[in-house]
Amino acid sequence: MHPLGLTRARTIGPMVREVERAGASVARVFRNAGLPLRLIERPDALMLLRDQLKLVECAAQAIGDAALPARLSVAAGSAGLGAYGASFAALPRLDLAIARADETMTTLLQSATRLRLTLHAGRARWTYTVTDPTAQAGRQKNELLALGYMLDMLRRFLGRGWVPARAAVPGAALPDRPAVESALGCELGRAEVALIEFPADALDATNPVPWAAPLDAAQLPPVPAADDLLACLEHLVALELLEARPSLDMLSRRLGLTRRTLQRRLTERGTDYAGLMRRVLLEQACAMLRQADWPITDVAYELGYADAAHFTRAFRTWVGEAPLAWRRRMLGRS
Repeated sequence: MHPLGLTRARTIGPMVREVERAGASVARVFRNAGLPLRLIERPDALMLLRDQLKLVECAAQAIGDAALPARLSVAAGSAGLGAYGASFAALPRLDLAIARADETMTTLLQSATRLRLTLHAGRARWTYTVTDPTAQAGRQKNELLALGYMLDMLRRFLGRGWVPARAAVPGAALPDRPAVESALGCELGRAEVALIEFPADALDATNPVPWAAPLDAAQLPPVPAADDLLACLEHLVALELLEARPSLDMLSRRLGLTRRTLQRRLTERGTDYAGLMRRVLLEQACAMLRQADWPITDVAYELGYADAAHFTRAFRTWVGEAPLAWRRRMLGRS
């Protein structure tokens, strides 16, 4: 099975604002992409990389703006990347910031992608590569998103008017090239990978305004490895629970697998669909119950139960006590 690229839903907030500004229907964009609208509320939720690309594609079509991916990342900048952006925006020198961005990409932001800096003949080349073979349909838009964020980080150190010696993306002819280049603030060529080139001595540039306190990355669920099927499925189920409890057939379709193949993959990992659902429901239930202001009825509703009684019976089966008793015991320990 191909690795499953996951990414945080950080692009969604700026995208929603652009769709609303254009007078298009946000609900229709999400419906066309097959994603729950409530994902808007969860910028740090993990979603399939290819689903993010599809969502951006649907938004670009809805408002007729081929330059949307570039404009989204440039507008959001490092600050729009949450803990990942904060992790390198606090560093004193550009070379350290790029090294941190490269190292933490797959654990803080998204998997099945790679950032890499190489030096040759006095030039620095910073590349972005998508390694998820199932995320190729909207690959160029994803690369434009990445270039926008990369340029913002470089300009944080080198000045807002800074222009790279060269920037490029792979793929076919770029739709609406003038608008894309205007959004990125530089010309774009073509290459085998998305890249930005600049003089190597720029790596010594200092950060004029370091962020004083990076966000606590430990508060975020780590991005699972792209080949960790169970962890990826758990995040996919948690995402679908924002709208309704997903079926095995729905998960199969989302992954591009047959029902039988997915069942076999789960069996190979010592579980099944029911076991997968139990793990996710229990984890979600415990997270919500640890918040004293969540009524049990609301927890039950969020997890797809008809009423609090059904949820209470299920929870007692899982942990041996009722949700309210468990909450009191946990909060008492705290």
